[in-house]
Amino acid sequence: MFYDPRSETHGLPHDPFKSCVAPRPIGWISSQSEDGVINLAPYSFFNAVADDPPTVVFATTGDDVYGLKHSISNIEATGQFVCNIATWDLREQLNKTSAPVPAEIDEMQFAGLTAAPSQLVRPPRVAEAPIHLECEHYQTIDLPFNGKGRNSLCIGHVVGIHISESVLTDGLVDMAKLRPIARLGYHEFTSVESVFKMTRPTAKDL
Repeated sequence: MFYDPRSETHGLPHDPFKSCVAPRPIGWISSQSEDGVINLAPYSFFNAVADDPPTVVFATTGDDVYGLKHSISNIEATGQFVCNIATWDLREQLNKTSAPVPAEIDEMQFAGLTAAPSQLVRPPRVAEAPIHLECEHYQTIDLPFNGKGRNSLCIGHVVGIHISESVLTDGLVDMAKLRPIARLGYHEFTSVESVFKMTRPTAKDL
């Protein structure tokens, strides 16, 4: 099949686009309002895009029943956020934080999670998550959007990295131990359960 998403319908029961680019890591973004209220929300349009300096991006699209997404409002107001890496063991709490709730609700408390203080930024970390990336807001890019609200790409520089010893093996992050979860599209997710290696060839190997 082929369709032009600019002008044609796909003819399928659900939009297949998100399932065509998968799995996508989930950025579990904690932020804080200027009044100190903690917000926590998962974003599957998320990734690391550079390593010197380490840089992450996530996209927040549209709004919810309570108005503009709280994550982007908080980050633009305070200039800071934390990306917590969600794992298989935290899947239920992650899903709970996807619910639209009023801005005055502390979403870590709402999901039964523990707020741990960060080292270099104001928003707290999810204590139960094994990896945290403390970030300073670099730039927001507003993208074209056919719906209501904003389609915004939030870019952050990672200024602090926390890694639990529980997910390290011989000094390396062990994905089989970490078991990060990722979005597949629709209501489907996956987690890392097996890992394989490939060595990048050099020119003389070709």
